[in-house]
Amino acid sequence: MARMERQERQRWLAEYVRRHPLVTDEELARQLKVSVPTVRLDRMALGIPELRRRTEGLAQRAIEGVRSLGREEMVGELIELELGRYGSSRLVTDLTMAFARTGVVRGHYLFAQADSLAIAVINGDVVLTGLANAKFKRPVMAGEELVARAEVIRRERQRAVVLVVTQSGSDVVFRAKFVVFALDPYRLGGKSPTVAGDRTERGPEQA
Repeated sequence: MARMERQERQRWLAEYVRRHPLVTDEELARQLKVSVPTVRLDRMALGIPELRRRTEGLAQRAIEGVRSLGREEMVGELIELELGRYGSSRLVTDLTMAFARTGVVRGHYLFAQADSLAIAVINGDVVLTGLANAKFKRPVMAGEELVARAEVIRRERQRAVVLVVTQSGSDVVFRAKFVVFALDPYRLGGKSPTVAGDRTERGPEQA
């Protein structure tokens, strides 16, 4: 990107942050080919809060919309949510998540972040994972910050397919498709609230 005049740069910055609220000042500086202090001054002039405050606001609004999980059940911090469409979460990794000898984060943390996000985006009180197809793209080291983004790519009755892509910076580190089911909470295990022991209901078929 060529260097811009200040007004043009600030217009670009405001629009970019609106579309990418998790972008860092460092990334904005690289995109604009200016210094980080220049980006901070532009943000202040535009009234755009720092990343931490933007994230806190997004997280509060997002978690209030979740039906299928409690706050403590999410792996990672939910920061964006449009029920039935998309969502995103952030996970800051540390040494407690990693193998002691290598410092590589254990894969089940990446999977759990993606799985809980795939469940959270579904508009239902009881949502379960039926099938997952996951690919680990590269090792993640302790200390990396992971941002997972989920998108509902197909929906049919109670079944949905959710694509989740997890990035560390600009690197894709994990990718998975989840088949999830929104179930009637009164019919789990084939029971209904009115007919005790009725087991005639069929569970979701495997994809």
